[in-house]
Amino acid sequence: MSGWRLCTAQAVLAVSFLVWPGTEAVTAQQPDSASVIALVDAAAKARIDHVESYTVTELYAVYRGKDETHPAAEMTVQTLYRKGSGKSYTILSESGSAFIRNHVLRTLLGNEKTINLPGNVEHSWFTSANYEMQLKLGGVQLLDGRECFSLAIHPKRKAPNMIEGTLMVDAKDGSIVQIEGTASQSPSIFTEAAQVMRHYISVNGYAMATHARAVSDSLFIGRTTVTIDYLDYKIQLRPTR
Repeated sequence: MSGWRLCTAQAVLAVSFLVWPGTEAVTAQQPDSASVIALVDAAAKARIDHVESYTVTELYAVYRGKDETHPAAEMTVQTLYRKGSGKSYTILSESGSAFIRNHVLRTLLGNEKTINLPGNVEHSWFTSANYEMQLKLGGVQLLDGRECFSLAIHPKRKAPNMIEGTLMVDAKDGSIVQIEGTASQSPSIFTEAAQVMRHYISVNGYAMATHARAVSDSLFIGRTTVTIDYLDYKIQLRPTR
């Protein structure tokens, strides 16, 4: 594999987390960190316990350099998640550079599949088991019409899919609204750690990703931006006993 091709494949490992809206403080009230972190953990546990499966259509786009108007490659994927087995993917359509589709997007899908396998995915959850969390000063903030708390997060282990940055959670139930920051580890000495963002909406009462963006820079291939839009969730919840 050529150096350019190797660095492209390595760089994409950093964007598995795949521009964030501004926030506005709405009150000076400051709760304590412990209570907010407990709320975050409870929301994560509720999602893990109750979401049995889901399907979603994912729209991938890859941009090279500073041009984020004309994607170098695109792919539409149908994703199926099943609790206990992880994710599987069906490619519905693709266009653009065959090299980027094969060595960037398919590598990204394979990496996401590995991360979401049972035994792996537990180590990526945004919970106090995996992250040191500290409530930021400023009280409740408004983000996309939702009152949120802002927490500084530091992963307890370094990995390309573990984020050092800021976690925004719904002030009412602790569900994730947005994560943004830097991957805690670069996948290669030739690639800088990716700058990442993922935005969430509430679907059937649980946080589900709606848009993601990752930007990485390589010594050899320069800047690569990957965006993902998530559409048309269909969620199967655990039957209530």
